[in-house]
Amino acid sequence: MITAVFPGSFDPITLGHTDIINRALPLFDRLIIAIGINVDKKYMFDVEKRIEMIEAVYGNEPKIEVTRYSGLTVDFCHRNQINFILRGLRNPADFEFEKAIAQTNRKLGNIETVFLLTGPETSFISSSIVRDIFHNGGDISKLVPAKIMPIIVNN
Repeated sequence: MITAVFPGSFDPITLGHTDIINRALPLFDRLIIAIGINVDKKYMFDVEKRIEMIEAVYGNEPKIEVTRYSGLTVDFCHRNQINFILRGLRNPADFEFEKAIAQTNRKLGNIETVFLLTGPETSFISSSIVRDIFHNGGDISKLVPAKIMPIIVNN
């Protein structure tokens, strides 16, 4: 069984994330969406809310599992016998940053990273942009999956 992990904060999950996830589903037998916990980072939503949002979108997809983890992604992969990390690339800056991490993960743990380019219709979306728009009273409904809007609004 070919399994990949898609790590991230998903604070919140965006249409950019779902673009990558939906296009990765045919490539892997199993896809673990892993919410990384960084104690130094301030989150808009707690981890339980982020899991709830992802499950609202993908709860009926049998190939997807949602979990949380802390520490190095490569260690998470080893603990769960995962050989592939999935990452999305929006722009050249993402590539340079992600390339260094991918090379380090391969050196440290023999883990391969698979990159998918976001589609042009979602390449500008990031969770931090969504949070900023939301905090300032803007409409984020065109940037996040419709199924999570009730969760965000009722948070």
